Amino acid sequence: MKVIFFFVFLCKIGVLTYVAVATACPKPPQVANAAILNELRIYEPGQEVVYTCLTGFISIRGPKKLVCPKTGRWGFPMLLCERRSCPAVDSPLNGGFHATDLKFQSIMTFSCNEGYILKGANISICQHDGTWSTAVPVCEPVTCPPPEVPTYGKIHYYEPRAENVSLLNDVVQFECLYRTALIGNSTAYCMSNGNWSQIPECQDVICPYPGDIKNGHLVYAHRRDYSYREVLRYACKTTFTLDGPMEITCEKNGEWSSKPSCKASCIIPVKRGRILYNTRKLWIEDIPDQTVQHADTVFFYCKDEKNNCGYPVSAQCVDSVIKVPDCFKEPTYLQYNVRYGSLPSEIEQCKNSF
Repeated sequence: MKVIFFFVFLCKIGVLTYVAVATACPKPPQVANAAILNELRIYEPGQEVVYTCLTGFISIRGPKKLVCPKTGRWGFPMLLCERRSCPAVDSPLNGGFHATDLKFQSIMTFSCNEGYILKGANISICQHDGTWSTAVPVCEPVTCPPPEVPTYGKIHYYEPRAENVSLLNDVVQFECLYRTALIGNSTAYCMSNGNWSQIPECQDVICPYPGDIKNGHLVYAHRRDYSYREVLRYACKTTFTLDGPMEITCEKNGEWSSKPSCKASCIIPVKRGRILYNTRKLWIEDIPDQTVQHADTVFFYCKDEKNNCGYPVSAQCVDSVIKVPDCFKEPTYLQYNVRYGSLPSEIEQCKNSF
């Protein structure tokens, strides 16, 4: 009887020991975006673990508590913590915004349309309490202050708006005072950053005395330095022709515009014959000194032997040289004196163009 009682006693002790170890709950499971309040290393059956959503997150589903069961195995936590939302905002007038979403830690970026500039913060962050960190900014029209006037210059055109300001793409035009050169663009624009584009400079420009040219000379010019836009004139010696512009101008780079040159006249290298010059048929001896000016064109008459007709061929005087066409045949003394005989210039002219 004593033996049986002792065995039963030992069994009870074993059962009690087994139950005590098996029902203790280990560290509770973690919940995304949540923390455990007063976390313990071991939980006894019936003890609660309390979860709380992290800052910036709110509970949208499930209980915040779990109870340690007698089995010693935690149940699956159903709590769901989601980022807190911030309210939707309106786009700034004449602008817009961009954001991936409207939840905690999201960043909203603001921008303005062309011609407007942002007044206020260009970003706003969704905070933990569901409010935005900054107010919606304002898009104000871009304005430029009155432009600076370059030294030795003045404003040629400028029409400011109300309050003496200019708006995007408004223009101002400058010009320089007498004998100063405008370096840069004469027109500036009001830019999107509220500044004017590059303002030009007005610089004093000096051109040295240019000197004479070969077979020519300056007309009424003094040996001195000349200022921007001053003009000098050249002329050629007798029997020479000016090739190029008669006048040269002092330019903004301190150099003169292209000088002309003096080209020599041409003596027609033919003693007998008739030519077409300045729309007139002339005998060579009727041309003063048998000379034509540089760049002038004369026509020598050639003969088409097959059709027995004459035709003119051009030749140009180029700086003392004029090349007589190969087809031209200078008449003999007798042919020339008869004149109205068989000279190519006097017979019937060919109908075809040569």
